[in-house]
Amino acid sequence: MPGNWMRGKPASWKISTLGNQRPRKPVPNKPGACGNRGAGQPGSCKFSDPGNQECGKLGSLETGGMRNQGAEKPVVRKSGAEQMSTNSSSISQFLLLPFADTRELQLLHFCLFLGIYLAALLGNGLIIITIACDQHLHTPMYFFLLKLSVTDIGCISTTVPKSMANSLWDTRAISYTGCVAKLFFFVLLIVTEACLLTVMAYDRYVAICHPLHYGTLLGSRACVHMAAAAWASGFLHAVLHTANIFSLPLCHGNAVDQFFCEIPQILKLSCSDAYLREIGVIVVNACLDFGCFVFIVVSYVQIFRAVLSIPSEPGLHKAFSTCLPHLAVLSLFLSTGLIAYLKPPSISSQFLDLVVSFLYSVVPPAVNLLIYSMRNLELKDAVWKLMIGYI
Repeated sequence: MPGNWMRGKPASWKISTLGNQRPRKPVPNKPGACGNRGAGQPGSCKFSDPGNQECGKLGSLETGGMRNQGAEKPVVRKSGAEQMSTNSSSISQFLLLPFADTRELQLLHFCLFLGIYLAALLGNGLIIITIACDQHLHTPMYFFLLKLSVTDIGCISTTVPKSMANSLWDTRAISYTGCVAKLFFFVLLIVTEACLLTVMAYDRYVAICHPLHYGTLLGSRACVHMAAAAWASGFLHAVLHTANIFSLPLCHGNAVDQFFCEIPQILKLSCSDAYLREIGVIVVNACLDFGCFVFIVVSYVQIFRAVLSIPSEPGLHKAFSTCLPHLAVLSLFLSTGLIAYLKPPSISSQFLDLVVSFLYSVVPPAVNLLIYSMRNLELKDAVWKLMIGYI
């Protein structure tokens, strides 16, 4: 370097050599030379003696550090929505609501739900086998009743068995994938059941108010198309709700205040500014269900007007025996379902949510056989014949 052979030369020699350049005052080579610079002047060592290795090293380290510091990339901060989405994607399981804390009550809950589940399987299974085996029951009314029984078996199978297993094994966990699958099938089956109940109300209306056109309006092809439309409607609702609700960011943990994965309870886990989209879907769905409800009410008003004008006692009894069970199941199912999904948060409580969900998801499938065979002598006789024939 130039400073090595210029060291020790007098200042005049430097002036003569460098021309008219003003000489620089040499910095004394003492240990404190680098430490005497002022605050905020990190580059003062550049005018120090080039032979001072300590000062040169310190200056090079400082300037190198400053360059590295300036080259550092700025810290990227995630937005609130990205952080909440990360929290949602990190959830690997949900925790369902336990019915009891003590072991004895857990076993009692398991036995109670086991009895309800077996009753639902037995009752709906008998209806399916009876209608399939008895040629006299191959009519549109019993065709839709068979589809309703299949739907009820699937509906109760998506809610009760997991709750029973959790009580038996003393756990609350359900996997994220399992919750998604159960919610999808539950919405599929519950919407299909609502559509089937609406079609069954139309079937009773045509049979009683327009008996001469019954074979034309409700032929075999029309029945198949109505059943297919009910299942297609349930599938579309299930895809829409499942894709929508599990795309929401969940920022309130993973504890579901229900014994199965239910839409209102999972919405409580989502962020306050993110669940409005699903609320809109539920409102649209509620409007469609309300339209079905209005259609059913109008149909039954016409049915009861026609029934009350029937002069014969047997005809009046037969009309009531086929309409009242359907009306009972419909009232229980729709009233509790609307309360579960449309009640305001101000009146929501854990006990009320549990009772309402139990009434619309567990009770109707379990009492299907009892309700439909209670006043329907035709179905009751066919069930007894089937049971006696096997015995």
